[in-house]
Amino acid sequence: MDEPSRPARDLGVALLLAGLLTCAWTVQVWASLFALRLPDTDDVVRLQQIRDWLGGQGFGDLAQHRLGSPPGLEMHWSRLPDLVPGALIFLLSPLLGTHAAELVAVTLWPALLFAAALALVAAIARALGTSGPVAALIAALAYPATSLFMPGRIDHHGLQLVLLLIVARAAIGRGNLAAGAAAGLATAASLVIGIETAPLLAIGGTAIAVRWIAGGREGQARLAGYAVGLVLALAAASALLRTSGWDWPGCDGFTAIFWRAAQLAALAPLALAAFGFAMQSPRARRIAALILAPVALFGACALAPGCVQPYGRVDPLLAQLWLANVAEAQPLIGAPLGHAIGYAGLMLAGIAAGIWVWRRSRDPRWLVLLALQLGALALTLIQLRGAYAGALLAAPALAALVTAARAKGVIVLLPAWLVSAGLLYPIAGSAVAPEGASGPATGDCTSPAALARLAALPPGTLIAPIDMGAWALAATPHRVVAAPYHRGGAGNMAMYRFFLGPIENAPRLARQWRVDYVALCPGDFDELGVQVADPARLSGALRSGRPPAWLRPLSPPGEAPAVFAFVPPSTEPNP
Repeated sequence: MDEPSRPARDLGVALLLAGLLTCAWTVQVWASLFALRLPDTDDVVRLQQIRDWLGGQGFGDLAQHRLGSPPGLEMHWSRLPDLVPGALIFLLSPLLGTHAAELVAVTLWPALLFAAALALVAAIARALGTSGPVAALIAALAYPATSLFMPGRIDHHGLQLVLLLIVARAAIGRGNLAAGAAAGLATAASLVIGIETAPLLAIGGTAIAVRWIAGGREGQARLAGYAVGLVLALAAASALLRTSGWDWPGCDGFTAIFWRAAQLAALAPLALAAFGFAMQSPRARRIAALILAPVALFGACALAPGCVQPYGRVDPLLAQLWLANVAEAQPLIGAPLGHAIGYAGLMLAGIAAGIWVWRRSRDPRWLVLLALQLGALALTLIQLRGAYAGALLAAPALAALVTAARAKGVIVLLPAWLVSAGLLYPIAGSAVAPEGASGPATGDCTSPAALARLAALPPGTLIAPIDMGAWALAATPHRVVAAPYHRGGAGNMAMYRFFLGPIENAPRLARQWRVDYVALCPGDFDELGVQVADPARLSGALRSGRPPAWLRPLSPPGEAPAVFAFVPPSTEPNP
């Protein structure tokens, strides 16, 4: 097969796999998907953000005006991930109606990202001399990364994985100006969207610089394209994608502080590229890189010290009550054994395969991929969400393992496929360490029917546990006090004090936040231990079916969630 036909074949395989799996997933989750009950709280709030924008909210206004205290909460998100699904909804609504247009957008956009990710994994594998289609197939089953591309997953994580793979492809493949520019643009776009993949993007940029040192004309062209693309894209983004939260005094998104640090760091590869036009000696280039890299790093940290701890502004008590219990935010070592195996199994298998392939081939390009894989592992040791990138980056090395095993017969090929099948790791994790009983089921609380009951109430302010707040924000006309976003510390702390504090203090908090409705699900706050059932706390009183007199039941006994109207008592205790 001639070389030009291979990318087309890989793209065809990627489109086929993405299409088949998307169809299967869509059939599986159709009831929830049709009701736009999306898989994750971030997905549903992303949809609401797009609705607000299409409904007239300013392009740069990223605040959720029905979240927290008036005038609303400045989100740390970006408008960039809204562009494609927003365009689909805008163009299709006159033809199909708003609901059908939203349904198409939340199904098609993750499928397109999935196809792009599989095609890029195949291209990386092909650049490393192994089978693109095999790598694409392994990536299609690469749990937990595949969960980011299921129908309804319109939040930014899938897009960031695609952008990271563009950087990896440029760092591993043959060097030219276009590949470098694509990597620079992808790096800037990912930084505009969020900071989650910043360490991996830094590894990719470092690899481009390392290959420049001894890369001759190819390395120079790639670095020049990367540096110019990165600097210009960041400059353009500061003008075009600046949000209403630009002056937020933190480094948790595309803020002024973060932009200054990123732009300063981006000057280092630009200076190296300029130096490279005058000096081609590998030794001189190495010295220049060793001087500029720490200067850029320490300069960026000095300019924006908060970027070292992006979520350092979160209240310590809130971090203990909420953030520490978010599954993706847990460190690998602190996660339950079965959960850890499911998340990290394929990534670890990919690292082992990468080491094996490099030792056989001694091709330094495998070291670039291995560095990215180890970076993903380091992130996973801090937060489990690093495993998403690690799973996709494992596919090329595992494809090389499968290809080598094919020549040795079925006895070797079968184990190679088994260790490469990412979907088997969560199954193995459940078998090795089955989870105990999880307490009362809470799924009905965010079902389409439950949310419809909340939406039928006259518009008001709802106080409910954090996750339910996100669902209610998108499915109802109500203002919500708390939702799973770290900038909403005041509302989130008020919610915890309302439900978990002394019951006599709750009316004062409800009056302060102008609460109209209170909602609670069976099992809410179970992760905090038995104290939530204490009858001296509002959570305990509601769980035992004995609400205080100032809460009037709006839902029949046993219905989830339990919904109450707040009726302010005539007298309240002093704070």
